[in-house]
Amino acid sequence: MTVENAVTQVDVLVIGSGPGGYTAAKRASDHGLLVAIVERDHIGGVCTNVGCIPSKALIAEAHRFEIKGDAKVDFSQVQSFKNSIVNKQSNGVAFLLNNKLMTKFHGDASFVSEHEVLVKGDTTNTKIAFKHCIIATGSRPIELGAFPFGGRILSSTAALALEQVPESLIVIGGGYIGVELSQTFAKFGTKVTILEGAEQILPGFEPELIRPVVRNLQHKQVDIFTHAVADHMEQTREQVTVHFKEQGNLRQVTAQYVLVTVGRRPNTDQNLGLDRAGIKLMERGLIQVDEQCRTNVPNIYAIGDIIAGPALAHKASYEAKVVVEAIMNRRTKVDYKVIPLVVFSDPEVASVGLSESEARARSKEVVTGRSSFAINGRALALKAGEGYVKIVADKETKCIIGAQIVGAEASNLIAELALAIELGATIEDVALTIHAHPTLGEIVMEAAEAAIARLDANK
Repeated sequence: MTVENAVTQVDVLVIGSGPGGYTAAKRASDHGLLVAIVERDHIGGVCTNVGCIPSKALIAEAHRFEIKGDAKVDFSQVQSFKNSIVNKQSNGVAFLLNNKLMTKFHGDASFVSEHEVLVKGDTTNTKIAFKHCIIATGSRPIELGAFPFGGRILSSTAALALEQVPESLIVIGGGYIGVELSQTFAKFGTKVTILEGAEQILPGFEPELIRPVVRNLQHKQVDIFTHAVADHMEQTREQVTVHFKEQGNLRQVTAQYVLVTVGRRPNTDQNLGLDRAGIKLMERGLIQVDEQCRTNVPNIYAIGDIIAGPALAHKASYEAKVVVEAIMNRRTKVDYKVIPLVVFSDPEVASVGLSESEARARSKEVVTGRSSFAINGRALALKAGEGYVKIVADKETKCIIGAQIVGAEASNLIAELALAIELGATIEDVALTIHAHPTLGEIVMEAAEAAIARLDANK
């Protein structure tokens, strides 16, 4: 029996408890606003429970297993470790949301109007009246019509929950999720085949940046097909055969499982009732917002995967902070100039700002500097001498406008260059900053020095 509760009145209602949602809820409550947050699944959202955190735990375990050499993997222990990390993170988010000014609701939220939402729970329904609402419902894996999820056709969520290491795996989609999981399972001993429709895996990154990743994949006997489009499949109880076209040629490959990683779909079509609130959608189901992430309905905001831009947890968290400031009537707007893009491949790939080709396409005169991991003492000690740091700077002002890194700890090294761009720092600022020795950070400094040397040589 479902019980109808009285209307709950709040200043801010947040729908979704992922990185964007929980950041917004905590920020709003810290400002003294009365907050309600609704989550239909698990606290922490996709990122914490079936995305960023569990995938990085598996990646780390695969790396440790690779170092051990000939040891036999106990995948139940791997999954146990992964689950322990997920539980700690989810409990940590729940702890952050324990606030006297915040109420958590579990259930499906659906707009009744631009000022009211109905939350349908397992046993109770609650109406929440709000002054402001922040929609942060995230996204889910895109399902291909010819490859529906179920059985031996896996989404990224299902792949992360496998109880045993697959003997073989076909990955449809060579973007960052596909590459990360391909490399992870390959290290555990899975025979992996990647089918990517573009001319390279990790499309969007400069070709030279991903070459070390391709080499390492091939070293693990991963077969990579580009210009490859999956057409249809034949599935039995024990295997799947995928028929695909590679530059117009018909081919096929058979494996124990198929993993589909062709992107994510915004969760705006699942009984949210956006039309009842008058909220406008754009193409692909994305919500239209302004520079403060405000929808066409002035008191309703949208952040994260459900608005335009890359589907990144740190983008959602950033947008959450902007929205709360807007709700507090402070002058603020989003600025996406400095969003780091990171692939937790082997070696890692990271980029921020403009690449050299992007800068030149905008008719910018640039100077670049590059330094290799192969000459860095710390990298060699880590047996991680593959890769480089590349800095792109405006030739006239010497301000850093972009950077790309492939190599060990690229995900951490990119932070210094993101800060440099944010602060308007020059290549001289970075070159003259004392970097500890011996560290990987020195590669960043030396790339800046290389850019200065190139400028001096052209005078």
